[in-house]
Amino acid sequence: MSRTFRLCALAVLLIAAAVTLHLLRLDARALLWLQESRATAEQRASGLWLPGYQAVLQLEVPGFEKEEFSDLSFNPATNTLFTVSGKRSLLIELSLDGQLLRSIPVIGASNLEGVAVLEDGYLAVTDERQHNLTIFKLDANTQELRTEQAVQQVELGYRDSANKGFEGLAWDKRNQRLLLGKERDPLMLFGLPSDGRRVTGELQELASLDGIMTDLAGLTVDPRSGQILALSQESHLLVSLNQQYQPQSFIALLGALNGLDSYIPQAEGVALDGTGNLYMVSERNKFYAFRKAPAAQ
Repeated sequence: MSRTFRLCALAVLLIAAAVTLHLLRLDARALLWLQESRATAEQRASGLWLPGYQAVLQLEVPGFEKEEFSDLSFNPATNTLFTVSGKRSLLIELSLDGQLLRSIPVIGASNLEGVAVLEDGYLAVTDERQHNLTIFKLDANTQELRTEQAVQQVELGYRDSANKGFEGLAWDKRNQRLLLGKERDPLMLFGLPSDGRRVTGELQELASLDGIMTDLAGLTVDPRSGQILALSQESHLLVSLNQQYQPQSFIALLGALNGLDSYIPQAEGVALDGTGNLYMVSERNKFYAFRKAPAAQ
């Protein structure tokens, strides 16, 4: 083996290692591990402690093999979950065990990426291609939604972001705002004031997550602690943030960890139900449920 060949092989290995380090954010993960190890029992009990969660359900939702589930939101009024698909612009309602309840076409949308259940039957979605947020009124009999009949449409800007726009969306009732996550460039959390039925103010930058993950795919808010969960599909991470947007705990979405049979291939949405159980969706049609292990309750 020539010296030139050995040097080239070494260079390829170093590049591959650097890419892996960047995508999985092993540097940030090491700091999170260190921070978690220093947390007191009181700190772990006072908030949402992610290392205590274990996967209890891992399945595919039949009939959506060619779709792309994105984002996830819990509806406390019906004890169900909503996700969206960007392929056929669908709003999809699921039970807490991942069973299909209904699939609602959203006419006029082109690439749905975010969904958030608001108050009194109102629901918001984001369209990454159209760079807007749309609020609808939804009830048990809704079979179709049309953007021209929406309650409100809001332009989000960042039209030069191409396919790296707003992905995560969550209703933060405590702070009367919608939280939006921009996938990258910049990788940022935004706030949009709302009364739970309409947007009532302007989009505001809240915090950069660039030092924690390489992209942002999903968001949810724990109504009990106020902590924010930020999901990264590239870094295979779910991170909890306090109300100052500082990381508190995390889980890696890799096989053989936290009860997962295999890694979550493209995690795109996360939600919490009223008792603190955790749910995720992944492209194309994968569904996961997590519960806290008894020792971590």
